[in-house]
Amino acid sequence: MKLTQIYQPIEKELEAVESALGAAFSESEYPSILELGQFTVKSPGKRIRPTLVILSARVAARKRAEEIEFEQLVKVATAVELIHIASLVHDDVIDKANVRHNRPTINAKWRDDVSVIFGDYVYSKAIELIGKCSNPDLILCISEAIKVMSEGELIQVCQRGNVSLSEDSYLAMVKKKTALFFAACCRLGTIVANRNSKIQATLKEYGMNFGIAFQIIDDCRDIISEQIALGKHPGQDVMMRELTLPLINLLDTLEQPEKVRLANMLKSGSQHVDLERIRKAFLSSGAAYKTKEAALHYVECAKRHLTVLDDSDYKVSLNSLADYVIQEPVESAILPAEAKKNLSKRT
Repeated sequence: MKLTQIYQPIEKELEAVESALGAAFSESEYPSILELGQFTVKSPGKRIRPTLVILSARVAARKRAEEIEFEQLVKVATAVELIHIASLVHDDVIDKANVRHNRPTINAKWRDDVSVIFGDYVYSKAIELIGKCSNPDLILCISEAIKVMSEGELIQVCQRGNVSLSEDSYLAMVKKKTALFFAACCRLGTIVANRNSKIQATLKEYGMNFGIAFQIIDDCRDIISEQIALGKHPGQDVMMRELTLPLINLLDTLEQPEKVRLANMLKSGSQHVDLERIRKAFLSSGAAYKTKEAALHYVECAKRHLTVLDDSDYKVSLNSLADYVIQEPVESAILPAEAKKNLSKRT
């Protein structure tokens, strides 16, 4: 299922989020900030995080959907997208990236110092929107999410070049830097819907498992996708000496001489990376299938947490969004024909 189909039940809300994003970047009196904002808002992001907020609110509200304050829901959904944008702006500086969404990054088009400060500015706009909701629970949820996400990013940077990183350590890092923010998006939606702690916990677990699967697949795509499909230079993780689950699995499957060669690449970084060699080794080994199976496990966990919710178009969209993570171009590259048949039976 395509994203446009998944998003269909919440088209009105997402259109309002787009308008709110534009407004957030058009309020300054300074031309330079307006230029940065206009450049940023035109980036073709998938808006998955605001979608999780909105779908969670709608599915949690059950038959009380009309009681949700529309403007508050849009503010919260816009705020999480602004936080995501800000984190990407900072990430591009840290990773020395110059392309994202097949466009120049802000640090490439302007400078690193401009990017860092603009990222801070975007964070402040997000906090401002949450503050306008006048709900302490929303403020606590979003502030905790930002803190944990920052911890995860810091841990990742500090672990660069560590070729002994375990799968457990990788997953713990992914939970902090990615999955807990997805979980927070779902919880924010339930807070807006004023639902009880049981529903909040259910959707939070959906978001957590969805987020882990999302990151695992994103890490796969960094190795196997071409630049046009990826929207940025492939192999960024390898060049920045970051050990991801695909690389951990690959190291486990290689014979000792090739394992040592890859470990040295990961220790050395961009000047010594042979991405095509890594891509071929990953796709020809059991590492690709093992990584995809791990992602599928978390997708299935996410979907299981939705079974307690009432049936609705919003629930269908949440299920389909989890499937979408697996259905992206990674599947055709990773899974052999027989494995695809097994996958389709299971999903």
